[in-house]
Amino acid sequence: MIILGVRHGHDSSAAIVVDGQIVADVQEERFTRQKNDTSFPINAINYCLKTAGVSSRDIDILAIPNSVIQEQFFSFFDIPKKILPSKKINFKEKIKKTIIDPYSQDKNLPVLPLYQKKFKLSEKCRIECIDHHLSHAASAAYTSGLDREKALIVTMDGSGENVSNAIWRWENNKIEKLVSFDRTSSLGYFYSTATEAMMWRHGSDEWKVMGLAPYGKPQPGILKEFHPEFKDGKFVKGVDFGNFGRWNDHGANHYHSQLAAKMVPLVEKLGRENFAAEAQRVSEEQALNLILPWLEKEGVTKILCAGGFFLNVKLNKRLWYSDKLDFQWIYPNCGDSGLAVGSALYAYHKHKPEATIKKLDHLYKGPEFSDEEIKKILDDKLLDYEFSENPSKTAAQYLSRNLAVAWFQGRMETGPRALGHRSILMSPLRAENKDIINKKIKFREEFRPFTPSMIYEKHTDYIIKPRDEEYMVSSFEVKEEKKDKIPAVVHVDGTSRPNMVKKEINPGYHELIKNFGEITGEYVVLNTSFNIKGEPIVLHPREAIKCFYDTGLDVLVMGSYVLKKSHVKHLDNKNQDESRHKE
Repeated sequence: MIILGVRHGHDSSAAIVVDGQIVADVQEERFTRQKNDTSFPINAINYCLKTAGVSSRDIDILAIPNSVIQEQFFSFFDIPKKILPSKKINFKEKIKKTIIDPYSQDKNLPVLPLYQKKFKLSEKCRIECIDHHLSHAASAAYTSGLDREKALIVTMDGSGENVSNAIWRWENNKIEKLVSFDRTSSLGYFYSTATEAMMWRHGSDEWKVMGLAPYGKPQPGILKEFHPEFKDGKFVKGVDFGNFGRWNDHGANHYHSQLAAKMVPLVEKLGRENFAAEAQRVSEEQALNLILPWLEKEGVTKILCAGGFFLNVKLNKRLWYSDKLDFQWIYPNCGDSGLAVGSALYAYHKHKPEATIKKLDHLYKGPEFSDEEIKKILDDKLLDYEFSENPSKTAAQYLSRNLAVAWFQGRMETGPRALGHRSILMSPLRAENKDIINKKIKFREEFRPFTPSMIYEKHTDYIIKPRDEEYMVSSFEVKEEKKDKIPAVVHVDGTSRPNMVKKEINPGYHELIKNFGEITGEYVVLNTSFNIKGEPIVLHPREAIKCFYDTGLDVLVMGSYVLKKSHVKHLDNKNQDESRHKE
């Protein structure tokens, strides 16, 4: 059974699931280089089909994470009339017009030129439209590994189909909605409005608020008029967020809330740090007021989460440290780009209800490049490089010399986080390395924290009350005796957002960290995504090379090939001369 999931909108994406396995999953932004791209995901769809070795006519189900089919699908898919969904279709007259007149001048619908062919579906294909929040719930449930066990599912985001928060029961591999609340309940909108009030981008820069919050002191009550309220699991006070203004800038939306302007005087009065701290405090408090009572009501200690609000790693930490849980799973690509996977998995398990629920194995679902392809690109660019028999050992040696290393290996990660295939690395042993990367490599705010990637076998040496966390979706408290050992990856509040690396999942990255640990005594490296501020994570070797030479990076290890800046070559030559002299 071949299922293609397609998300069109903010963070457009595509995923293909074959017999229940996620074969490919990628955001459109990685191909177009436009962060949060809203374009129809043509490149992502083509990649998914190619990786699965199929054509669009081989698809058994086209899964759409929306309760009605969106009109744009008729511009990009050749859909036989007999397989159209029976549900009411949005903009019916526009769709009808487009089908009858392919040269329609309606500017709201794309009309493809001859060289861009539509994806043809066969008459055996089914189109399944799956509610936005149900798709989120499915992404968490069907990747959790909880087979027949009971759990609570919570989905929270800005808004999807006029729902912002929903509580679901997961039991006997079935998803049952218990309650949902409309957009006036949106903690996601509250947090994004606070983001805009700080002159950052709604729907993209919320991490900045989260990163800045620990530097300030909360001011309880001062944001009361701006946020919804929950009590004992019930929605008790809403906020009219109004209609958001939208500016599509080169394919990505920027949003504007009228409430943000009313918040600006509070930012100025409190100071940015204190304002961020209060926005974070409110979000955590109100989310817990909703979630914890439902755990008790359902009599469960297991929780599954999805929706963009759960990219808030501080909230996820509060949930785990509440002592109400013995199992916590946040689908790691939990924003809207994860809807493609969620809808595809829901469609699969709907038709195969007896299928086993397996734990997500990894997020390396994007494109990869062989050594031969990488070498050809380097040769075509007339670049000077070296071949390494052991790239992991080579990278570890440079990291131990306190150099910044770009690490490009295997299939690209899907989702918002770099997990050791498209990463920028540095030693965590010196506090100033955080400032070096923010200032000279990422070109971003100085307060932004970094992840400790650690080998799984050593994670209990660093983390208080740990659980498995391979995907950087929760922060944890760092053990006191380790805070001064790895200061570049410990935030100002004494927490870290770890990436625990298992040898069986990512042997090359695991070996790199292990080699670094054998040299330095600490089995941790500083990890951040291979990109600069405002750009998507690099996909192609050409993008990696550009980023390498446009930033303060010292070394690029790409496949088995190593590129070094001139100052590194000079130091290497000097060290070799000194070694010969000693001999």
